[in-house]
Amino acid sequence: MTESSTRTQPPGAAEEPDGQLRERVYRVLTLVIQLVLVAGVVGFVLLRDWPNAVLTTLVIVLTLIPRLLKRWFRVDVPPEFQLVAALFVFCAIFLGTSLGFYGRFLWWDTALHTTSGCLLGIVGFIAVFLINGTDHRPEGMRVSLIAVFGFTFAVTLGVFWEIYEFVADNLIPGLDMQVVETGVDDTMIDMIVNLIGAAVIALLGYIFCRTGRQSFIVDGVCKFVRRNPRLFNRGPER
Repeated sequence: MTESSTRTQPPGAAEEPDGQLRERVYRVLTLVIQLVLVAGVVGFVLLRDWPNAVLTTLVIVLTLIPRLLKRWFRVDVPPEFQLVAALFVFCAIFLGTSLGFYGRFLWWDTALHTTSGCLLGIVGFIAVFLINGTDHRPEGMRVSLIAVFGFTFAVTLGVFWEIYEFVADNLIPGLDMQVVETGVDDTMIDMIVNLIGAAVIALLGYIFCRTGRQSFIVDGVCKFVRRNPRLFNRGPER
């Protein structure tokens, strides 16, 4: 990122009208997901399906985490990231586990692991700014290094997740998170698609750093940095 292109606007700077409209759309879509989840809880309770009722309630709580972060820790998560996070847990836990999409659609798990690689890659890029305590590319840091860090960050967490699945399956009989029938194949496919998702984000991040070209992802990352100035700029200006 060039020094001029990555400096954020002052906190409280007015958003463009079209940006405000997009944010309202993101918030409405997130609310729709939450309402569907509430309806799901009611349905499971009527069916006396208590495990799925509890699981769906947990999903609702997860979708509220961005609001709780803002209230308790003053961390402002952009609406687009709130929507993506809510949609991910909706697909992974509610549709995947509660409604059995993992068993109905063989590609469901693969698609979610690819998406998780993308999401973790975004977190990796944000982590570069947090670690260096700055809201712009640290002086002297190569663009390629930022991209590699985001990529390895996502891949490493993906490996930790597979370890978690392995441990959970061995501690809780019948959980079958790694799908006993496919075994190693399931684990390797998950790791490969996670790597692909991380690589896509690393490439997009690299392109932005070199050209300043905007995208849905880049706009969200920049907005996160801009809205949370106290998390950045901890060191002296460089």
